[in-house]
Amino acid sequence: MKKYNIIRPIMLIVVALLTKSLVTNLCMLLGMESESAKTMGFGAMVIAALVVFSRNRRSPK
Repeated sequence: MKKYNIIRPIMLIVVALLTKSLVTNLCMLLGMESESAKTMGFGAMVIAALVVFSRNRRSPK
């Protein structure tokens, strides 16, 4: 059985939530409506999670 790394899922969650928060706050700061800003934040969160997940899935050289 491979050794399980607990840091990877925690890092994935942290990066996704931070990205959502930052994008939502930035959009609201620039004058976007609350619901639109939340939608943009959610989209950015999904993209960030996919990027982190794909980078974690690569096997180390």
